[in-house]
Amino acid sequence: MDERTTAPTATETMLWGVDFSSAPSRRKPITVARGRVQGAVLRVERVDELPSLAAFEALLAEPGPWFGAFDFPFGLPRGFVDALALGGDLAQVVASLQARCAGRMAFRALVDTWGNTRPPGQRLLHRRTDGALPGITSSSPLQTRYVPVGFMFFEGLPRLLAAGVHLPRLHAGDRRRVAVEGYPGLLAFEAIGRRSYKNRADAERLIARKDLVDALEQGRTRLGLRLKLTHAMRESLVDDASGDRLDAVLCLLQAGWAAARPEGGLPAGVDPVEGWIATV
Repeated sequence: MDERTTAPTATETMLWGVDFSSAPSRRKPITVARGRVQGAVLRVERVDELPSLAAFEALLAEPGPWFGAFDFPFGLPRGFVDALALGGDLAQVVASLQARCAGRMAFRALVDTWGNTRPPGQRLLHRRTDGALPGITSSSPLQTRYVPVGFMFFEGLPRLLAAGVHLPRLHAGDRRRVAVEGYPGLLAFEAIGRRSYKNRADAERLIARKDLVDALEQGRTRLGLRLKLTHAMRESLVDDASGDRLDAVLCLLQAGWAAARPEGGLPAGVDPVEGWIATV
């Protein structure tokens, strides 16, 4: 039986939640939460820190079965792709960008050059999935400043394709190594609303992290999963003022929901160059 076409069961599968950085370092690593689902409980086994893109590539090469939710865009806005004739699917888009852009700064220049031909307010296009749920909108994949989501696409997605990972509804690969797009802010918004919980070590955000972990442990989200943490793991999530460990765990919960559903729970008719956020 061909392991590239045979999907393992959810209970066999190691789940990953990946908080990605386009320029990882020991100070700002890629953070990977690992766990497994037993019934309606998702038990977090450990959280790893990857200090380089080479370490990320090694992660993707790990044999399956694993199913990961990765916090970076799995596509670009259709209007941008069509305007620059980048191709009709993700593999074509990535190949076109790699031919045109020697690195991430060249990608920024390509986006800026195109954006400068557009009216103000129409330069950072969104995908349909970015605003598909009321109350929250994810950043445009063309954003390469402030939160450099575009750089995350540029560095992350080509590595998934090069590793032969299967992307449901988007790119055929090894079905024992499966990746979907995660968005931790979506689940955090559902649990604690618009309260800020990361990037600053103040009392207000500490309390928000505690409240968010409480909500996840009690299963107070529409995903139908309850987080199971050791005391030490819980403290590490609350104490991490960056929020990276908590974001990885939020992605892990999205992976747990998606892994139990055909095609990762992604709807039929997903635009093959835009992609779709799991659980939306």
